[in-house]
Parts: sequence; C-alpha cells; structure tokens
Amino acid sequence: MEEFQHSYSRLCKESGSEPQETVLQQLQELPRGRLDLATQSLTVDTCRALGKLLQKEVLLTELILSDCMLSEEGATLLLQGLCAHTVVRFLDLKGNNLQAAGAEALGQLLRQNKSIQSLTLEWNNLGTWEDAFATFCGALAGNGTLRQLDLRNNQISHKGAEELALALTCNASLQQLDLRWNSIGLLGGRALVNSLPRNRTLWRLELAGNNIPGDILRAVEQAMDHNQERQTTSRENQARTHVLSKEVKHLQEEKSRQFLDLMETIDKQRKEMARSSRASAACVGQLQEALNERHSIINALKAKLQMAEAALALSEQKAQGLGELLATAEQEQRNLAQRQAKEHRMEQQEAAEREFKLLRDLSAANEKNLLLQNQVDELERKVRAQQEQLFLARQELSNTTAELKMRANQAEGGHRQAAAEGPRGGRTGSEGPSGSPTRALPPALPERLELEKKRSRQSLEDLEQLRAKEVEHMTRHLEESERAMQDRVQRLEASRLSLEEELSRVKAAALSERGQAEEELIKAKNQVRLEERQHLAHLEEKLRLQAQARDEAQSACLQQRQTVAEAQARASQLGLQVEGLRRRLEELQQELSNKDQEKVAEVTRVRVELHEQNGRLQAELTAQEALKEKVAALERRLKVIAGDHREALLDRESENASLREKLRLKEAEIARIREEEAQRAGFLQNAVLAYVQGSPLRAVNPQK
Repeated sequence: MEEFQHSYSRLCKESGSEPQETVLQQLQELPRGRLDLATQSLTVDTCRALGKLLQKEVLLTELILSDCMLSEEGATLLLQGLCAHTVVRFLDLKGNNLQAAGAEALGQLLRQNKSIQSLTLEWNNLGTWEDAFATFCGALAGNGTLRQLDLRNNQISHKGAEELALALTCNASLQQLDLRWNSIGLLGGRALVNSLPRNRTLWRLELAGNNIPGDILRAVEQAMDHNQERQTTSRENQARTHVLSKEVKHLQEEKSRQFLDLMETIDKQRKEMARSSRASAACVGQLQEALNERHSIINALKAKLQMAEAALALSEQKAQGLGELLATAEQEQRNLAQRQAKEHRMEQQEAAEREFKLLRDLSAANEKNLLLQNQVDELERKVRAQQEQLFLARQELSNTTAELKMRANQAEGGHRQAAAEGPRGGRTGSEGPSGSPTRALPPALPERLELEKKRSRQSLEDLEQLRAKEVEHMTRHLEESERAMQDRVQRLEASRLSLEEELSRVKAAALSERGQAEEELIKAKNQVRLEERQHLAHLEEKLRLQAQARDEAQSACLQQRQTVAEAQARASQLGLQVEGLRRRLEELQQELSNKDQEKVAEVTRVRVELHEQNGRLQAELTAQEALKEKVAALERRLKVIAGDHREALLDRESENASLREKLRLKEAEIARIREEEAQRAGFLQNAVLAYVQGSPLRAVNPQK
C-alpha cells in the first residue's frame, strides 16, 4: 500500500496542500481491499486527492467514511471519484450531514457506478431537501447493482417516501432498505405499501420510528414476507435449476464419455475384427494357394492319366488290330489252301475281281476317311464325346486297314498260287492243304489268342469302369470345390483352353494317323508281294511285341491307379483342411456376430439409461412447473388479499381521519384550556409577586 500512500501524497502536493497525517497513517495500515477513514476529519484538499486517486485505484472493495465531517464540496469530490470506480462494493457515509449537493452527488454516483452493492447513509439530512432527494430517488430507480441501502435518521418526510415509493416500483435490484427514525407518517407509509406489489426484489423494509400505523406496518411485513418467500422460492428454484443443470451436464458428460468409451470399444472391436479378418484372409489365401497347387497337381495327374489311357487305348487298338490281322491271316491261309486245291483256274479272274474290289474298298476307305474328318469336326463342337468318337474312328480305320491288308494278302496269295501252278504244269485242285507251300499254324494258337483277347478286353473294360468311377468321383469332388470357390472359374477357363489344345492335338494326331494309314496302305500295295514269306514271322513278332506292350500298359495302368489313389488321398486331405478352415471361418463369423450383438445390447442399455434419466429430468421439470403454477396462484391470492387489505386500509384511514379531526378539536380545546390556565396562573403569579413585594417581610430581609 506504499504506492497508494505515495500517490495520495503526490496528489496533495500537486494541489498545493499538505497531506493529513491521520490519513497517511490509515493508508499505511491499510488492509487488503479495505480503506477505513472513519471519524477522520477530511479536508477539501484531502477529499479532492482521494477522489482523483479513486478514479485510478482498483484494489479497494470497501470504503468507510463514517463521521468524517465532510463538507458539501468534499463529499461531491469524493463521490465524483467513485463514479468511475468499478471495484468498490461497500460504501459507508454515515454521520456526514450530507444535504442537497450531497444528495445530487449520490444520485450521480448511483447512475454511473455499476459496482456498489451496499450504501450506508445513516445520520444525514438528505430528506430535508425534497428536490435533491427526488433526484437521488430517480437515480435509485435506474440503478441495477445496489442491494442494500441504509437511510436511517435522514429527515425523510412523506413526500420523500412517495419519491422512494416511485423509485421502488422501477428498481429491480434493491433487497434491503432501512428507513427507521424518519418522518414518513401515514401518507408516506401508504405510498410505500402501494409500491410494494410492483416490487418483487425487496424483502426487507424497516419502518420503525416513522409514526406509521400498525396496520400499514403489518401490510409491509406481509409484503416483505411474500417477497422473501418469493426470493427464497426463486433461490431454491435457481439452486435446483443449477443442480439440475449440473446433473444434466454431468449426465451429458457421462453419456458422452460412455459414448466415447463405446466408440473406442467399437473401434477396438473393428480393429480386432479387421485384424482377424486379415489373418483369416491370409490363411484363406494360403489355403487357396495350397488348394491351387493341389489342383494343379491333380490336373497334372489327370493329364498323365489321360495320356496313359490314350496309350492304353492305342495299345488295345494295336493288339486288337494284330489279333484281327492274325485271324485274318489264318483264315486267308485256309482259304488259300482250299482255293489252291479247288479253284486254280479262277485265280486270275478272282485276282482281277479282287483288284476291282480293292479299288472299290479304297474308295470306300477314302469315303470313310472323309467321314472320320467330319467326325473330327464334330468332336470340336462336342468336347465331352470326342474320346469315344475318336476311339470309334480309330477302330473303324484299323478294321478297314486290316480288311485291306487281308484282301491284299488274299490277292498276293492268288498270284503266288498261280505262279506256283504254272511251272508244275497242271496240278489239280484235289491236292490237300499239305501240298500248300505255306506253313499252317498250330490249332491251339487261335484259341489262346482268343482267350488272351477276351482277358485283355475284360481287364480293359474293368479298368475303364474303374477309371470312369474314379473320374466321376473326382469330377463330383471338383464340382463341389468349384461351387465352394468362385474364383476357380478362371482356372476352369484355363482348363477349357487346355482341353481345346488337347482337342487340336488329337485332331492333328488323327490327321497324322490317317496319313500314316494311307502311307501304310500304299506301302502294303507296294510291298505286299515282297513281304509274303516274312509276313507270318513278322506277325508273330508283332504279336509278341503287342503282348509285351499290353503287359507294359497294364503295369502302367496299375501305376496310374496308384497315382490316382494317392491323388485322391491328397485331395481328401485337402478337402479336410478346407473343411477345417471353413469351420474356423464360421467360428470367426459367429464370434463377430456375438460381438455385434453385445455391442447392440450395450448401445440399447445406454439408450435405456439415458431415456430413464430424461424421464427423471422431465418429472423434475414437471414438478418445477407445478411449483411455478403454485407460486402464480399464491401471487394471485396475495393480490386479492392486498386488494381487500387496501380497501380495509381506506376504511381505516377514513375512520382515522374522523378520529384525527376529533382529536384536533380536542387538542384545540385542551390548548385553549391550557392558555386560559396559563393566563390564570400568570395572573395568580403576578398577584403573588405583587403581594410578596408589598409585604413587610421583604423590607426586613431584602436579600431573601
């Protein structure tokens, strides 16, 4: 506070006066926020310095200037300094004999200052000057910060009370007003009572010592009680509203916190689900890659199986062709023996006819080749039936070739027989088969060949059935896998392309085989005479080789069966792995659905709690509305009671006026009687004095 003290000293020196020692002492001992200059006689210069100082100083909240013997000018300077002060809350100007100028300065202070809440003006003379006090009351009407006003012993008359009543009808902040020990009287009390219904903030009004009737005081007390109840209710409502707002805010914060926690939980669950889905996707991808590898292995095995089946069919065709050739050769040998014995002379003609037939058969073979070409074209349209049709075409081609070879052999046999009979000079056809130069086959060989053919055909049919069953099983399994995996459409497309390529290869093979057949036919025509003696040995050798090839084909077929069995076992293992992964995926989906259900249940629970809290708040708001309606009903009832009371007061006032008139008459009579008695007493006193002055005792003792 030394700065405050130095500022005061500097301002006093600037104005050409000396600072008061008592004021400096008080400023030195100044407690925080409080300046107490009570009972200090402040000069005008001190008041001017303090006024200037208060315009800048913002640390004071209480200013006590009671019994400071302030002059009008000094009070005006101090109050002008307080007009710009925005911190002081309590101002005490008790016992300073403020009059007209002080009242006007106080009015200016109330208009400009927005911080003073308590103002003490006890033991002043503000009510003596009616115009200045009216100015003060007008400023009080427009003030919105003052809460407590003390106007005791200010000589306020009934007119000043009327001005105060007008100010109270407009003021909405004053809560306590002390008007004790003034001269308000009956009219002022009525004015104050009439103004109280329009003022709802004043809850304490002291009117003792103002010659106000008791009924008016009771009406004031009732109004104050009503305002106090209203203030209490308002404070309770505000407190309850504050509590409810805090509760609502707390609920909103709790709800937002729960919502944030829920969102964090949902985010964590989503992250966990995304992580699990990524892990599942990676696992499914790995399994898909493994399944693709297994499928590629199965496709390779299928390709090998098809190649083995094709080789087996080719070997079967060759064996069948060799068997047919062998049977044809045997039949030709027997026919040749019979024809050599019986129809030697018809050989040339038959040879010519056979040549014609060979040409015709050659044309038929060409036509059949064209038919095979058409069938190959049809195989391009029908992919699934291409193996059977190709097999039939090859069988027909081999049959045709065998027939052509048989007929060529027959023709060559005829020529050879004719050549043999020419040198011998007329051998008859009575010679038996023993005369034939060809060697006859043993009778057990055809039966053995036939049995071998049957066994091979039966084994091939069994193999074909088993292969068909295995292929059907694999196809069904692959179809199930294809329905479970949608992305294998592209691989099926690749398989289709590979099948088309195989079809093209089969077509090329058919064309090459057809060319080979044609070449073989040409070679057969060219070499049929040169290979007559070596034909049987060659056929036996070929039969042996075909038997060996058949055995190799059977062993290869067994190996292929084993390979297919292994592939099926691996495919079943892969199917079990895929099924396990599918079950794991279903478990993960079930866990995900359970987590979603838990999340939905949590959100529903939070919503139910919020709904219940909103219901409770709504019930409390309804209770508040009921309280407000009750307060409004009480206010209406109070207005009715105030109207009735006002009428009763008017009746009482008329009675009081008549009694007052009677009292005035009695007082006038008593005054007249007193005057008469006083005159009589004066006359008696004069007579006594005259008697005493004229008595002889006074002459004897003049001092007495």
